[in-house]
Amino acid sequence: MPNSTVLKACEQTEIDLSGAADWVPFDAPALVGDSLRFVSGDSRGDRFRARYYRDAEQHLHARFWLGPEAEGPPGHAHGGAVAAIMDEALGLAAWAAGYPIVVGNLNVSFRNMLPLRKVVTVESRVVSVEGRKIMVHGRIFRGEKTFAEAQCLCITIPGK
Repeated sequence: MPNSTVLKACEQTEIDLSGAADWVPFDAPALVGDSLRFVSGDSRGDRFRARYYRDAEQHLHARFWLGPEAEGPPGHAHGGAVAAIMDEALGLAAWAAGYPIVVGNLNVSFRNMLPLRKVVTVESRVVSVEGRKIMVHGRIFRGEKTFAEAQCLCITIPGK
């Protein structure tokens, strides 16, 4: 666990999570409420910081920063932290597309270790709809390097 000096330094650091020029900020909490607090609810946190966007095709994008409290292997994100980001971003992509869901299955493929204190991009999109089953795909990357890819089977919530 990082010492308090490191944490205080992170708390005071402004992280640039701005999106691409053609992305529009997306108010995720207005759509799903407090359920986003687990991963991206603390905009000044030392574990995750996130900002969501949509593009012209209504695909969901996010900029994420992972801090010292998300550490697994030295200097890199814990696999559980990466999986939590994928769970939130892929589930939110379904909600943003108009499908109130819960995640039924999340399959994450770890491609490269994700360094801490770097801003990465997450993209996610609904790829198929079959009755109550919504399939969403996504990835975490920075430049040409992919850190993780995921497929998520979501199930719509009856009566929503």
